Amino acid sequence: MELTSVEDVAAACQDDTIVMWAAQGMRDGIRAWAHGEAVAVASPDLNRRDRLTVRGPADQVAVLVRRALPELAPSYRVMAERDLAGELADLLPGSGPVRPFEWMETTTPPAPHDAGEEETGWLLETDAEVSALLTEAAPSAWAVPGLPGIRRWAGVRSAEGRLVATAADAWSCPEVGFVAGVATAPALRGRGYGRRVCAFVFRSLIATHGRVALVVDTDNRAAIGVYERLGMRLRPVAALAVPV
Repeated sequence: MELTSVEDVAAACQDDTIVMWAAQGMRDGIRAWAHGEAVAVASPDLNRRDRLTVRGPADQVAVLVRRALPELAPSYRVMAERDLAGELADLLPGSGPVRPFEWMETTTPPAPHDAGEEETGWLLETDAEVSALLTEAAPSAWAVPGLPGIRRWAGVRSAEGRLVATAADAWSCPEVGFVAGVATAPALRGRGYGRRVCAFVFRSLIATHGRVALVVDTDNRAAIGVYERLGMRLRPVAALAVPV
């Protein structure tokens, strides 16, 4: 059964944060399907990838994947919690490899940070500053100024006015705020600037969307630790290539 409204998707996935983020408020170009207890959402150009996000029992999800992929571009990859992705790799011959990463989410806003000399807030007309910081601190960041879906950037400025940390409100939707492009100047890491900008963005997005999420590389233990201390729950996920 094809789903046509965000309410239908929410009911089919039990309001699962990953699936609701993939649905993007069912904007133009999003498609979704349900089969039994399984749900699949096809999202073009979401966080710079074409994603088929799935949830449910593996055998029922496999039916949906076989149904949906022939109607989608070859660039689509399945996104699922890691255990489910492994089961799908066994059920769908020729699939793989399973590429792991981490999804993190929370509905609880972090406590406000003690005020200091640094200024934290949303930035205005600072694409050049943000680009320079990302080039230095996070050259492989998926969020950079100018990409579709990036709404705004937050930052921490030193007492001298220098931008020392940043994070983006990127690929958010009405039901889920999403954070990307987190970076701190290399010479200033370990001073809490990254934690401060993330706490600010998390609070802002939770106030607007009710929950906030992000993805992070599995081997980035330092970042995962920061996000956990800010109240985020980790959910191991993976991407899987499935032949049509």
